[in-house]
Amino acid sequence: MNSMEKHFQDFLTFLKLERGLSTNTIVAYENDLKRYVIFLADKDVAGVAAVNRQHVNDFIQFLSRLGLKATSIVRNFSAVRAFHKFLLDEGMVADDPTQYVDLPKLGRKLPIVLDQSEIERLMAGPDLSTDRGLRGRALLELAYACGLRVSELISIRQSDLFLKEGFIRVMGKGSKERMVPVGEEAIFHVSNYQTRVRPGLMKKKRARSGDVLFLNLWGRPLSRMGFWKILHDYFEKTEIKKKASPHTLRHSFATHLLEGGADLRAVQEMLGHADISTTQIYTHVDREYLKEVHKTFHPRG
Repeated sequence: MNSMEKHFQDFLTFLKLERGLSTNTIVAYENDLKRYVIFLADKDVAGVAAVNRQHVNDFIQFLSRLGLKATSIVRNFSAVRAFHKFLLDEGMVADDPTQYVDLPKLGRKLPIVLDQSEIERLMAGPDLSTDRGLRGRALLELAYACGLRVSELISIRQSDLFLKEGFIRVMGKGSKERMVPVGEEAIFHVSNYQTRVRPGLMKKKRARSGDVLFLNLWGRPLSRMGFWKILHDYFEKTEIKKKASPHTLRHSFATHLLEGGADLRAVQEMLGHADISTTQIYTHVDREYLKEVHKTFHPRG
């Protein structure tokens, strides 16, 4: 075993014993770094101390020539950077050659958004003559009305509802609390679920819910997977071909507000984004909408 391979094995041992990473994560690191070690060997790099910034740049170009996507290249580079940081921290090298290396920019995927007609179809999916349907409609209406993350939706408590005032309290990422307006449709269907369905679920033998608003059929708090299954079933029932994801409703909420002329910072506040640049992904969708309006209605469109 040469010195490069020995340092490589030491790093994997460090990940396992010191970082406590899962087997799958360590295997991913190992696979990415094997390619890097072989690449350096082919370049006749004598050892880890001889690796320089140009070697790292050449490796990135090599991955690009292999046809790897930008996401895969960034993942490979993350493993390489972690390896060199380990070497630096352990005093095996004097500097880190991965500093100031330019990576390919990752294009941000536009979010999947339902149009207004698809939202109407989805909301009409639940059968309101059944308890399941009443709960399903309340879930869909509240998720879309407030642009909630799935973790926020299933964590809402009855004490978080200020329906007479037209607001709900949401506990977001980093335990940051925000107040979000809620419309009349959602208020009606959430109230309907509260009075007609939730009390019955609370009487179930295995019920244990505390103050959580949305319960499963056993009277326990609804899980992320439980909501995903409900959403997926209604997408299938209403024959909506787009991806059934809780974030699809959140994306639709933001996009429809912007299309209607809402201020970007107001949407940022309602979504609970710490940085407005995160919210700006929706302006790309909004621009496409404006482009379509221009094309349709402008005399020179």
